[in-house]
Amino acid sequence: MYDFLTTSPWPDYALLDSGNFQKLERFGQYVLARPEPQAIWDPALPPADWHKADATFARAPGSTEKGQWSLKKGMPEQWVIGYERPDGLRLKFRLGLSSFKHVGLFPEQDPNWQFIYNQTRKRRATLPRVLNLFAYTGAATLAARAAGADVTHLDSVKQVNFWARDNMEASQLDGVRWLVEDAMKYVRREVKRGSKYQGLILDPPAYGRGPNGEKWQLEDELNELLKLSQQLLDPEDHFFVVNLYSLGFSALILDNLTQAIFPGKKAVRELGEIYLHDAGQRKLPLGTFCRFAT
Repeated sequence: MYDFLTTSPWPDYALLDSGNFQKLERFGQYVLARPEPQAIWDPALPPADWHKADATFARAPGSTEKGQWSLKKGMPEQWVIGYERPDGLRLKFRLGLSSFKHVGLFPEQDPNWQFIYNQTRKRRATLPRVLNLFAYTGAATLAARAAGADVTHLDSVKQVNFWARDNMEASQLDGVRWLVEDAMKYVRREVKRGSKYQGLILDPPAYGRGPNGEKWQLEDELNELLKLSQQLLDPEDHFFVVNLYSLGFSALILDNLTQAIFPGKKAVRELGEIYLHDAGQRKLPLGTFCRFAT
């Protein structure tokens, strides 16, 4: 069955509007305008509301990714927001304005953070082992850790791991294992070692580089990565989440791959798209996902 996941109401975040290949968001008390290639419709709000943004990102000439923020007076380059859910998950995130339009958080992943938190608490293992690959600034890592997991957080960028550590400390957590590694090399070694995990979280980019220049291309590597993941999962006690944000990468690809690699999970898989509602009730697509649990 094809599913759709979206963020439930969250006091410190809102997608205010989208359109003209932009999105207007509130993070805490600050409003940001930044590019969004899938927002091809017209905005719902008038231009005056967009002009009130505290920070606006403009791409550099000739670049599809890098650019520069224009800040209004009083807009900091870093700030902290809170995240609380009725199920008891409470975290804090340090945000910052990067030269690639990102702020260190993907709010649309809220339903997956809740899934990770609740599934970790359900594991039969006393101290569930969770591996988070391509882990970025660690929201999923902290959701698992807050639920009592023994978490390994892996990202190829050292500075991003430092950022994730800041989020851990702001959330009054500790005990995460931090790795600056190439994901494929690491999981191959873990399979050879016979390691098993009760939770696996994958959020691979479309392309990237490992710490030693290793090349990552999603369409070339995803099939093997999922096969290795299947070998790393505890066969009796596990949850699994994979999320992709790559334009044109259909959830049907994940459907085909996961049916072949995890054949016994067809009845329990959730698979589809993640999106955010804006104030005009348009659904802004922000990735595809597949997840399941024993």
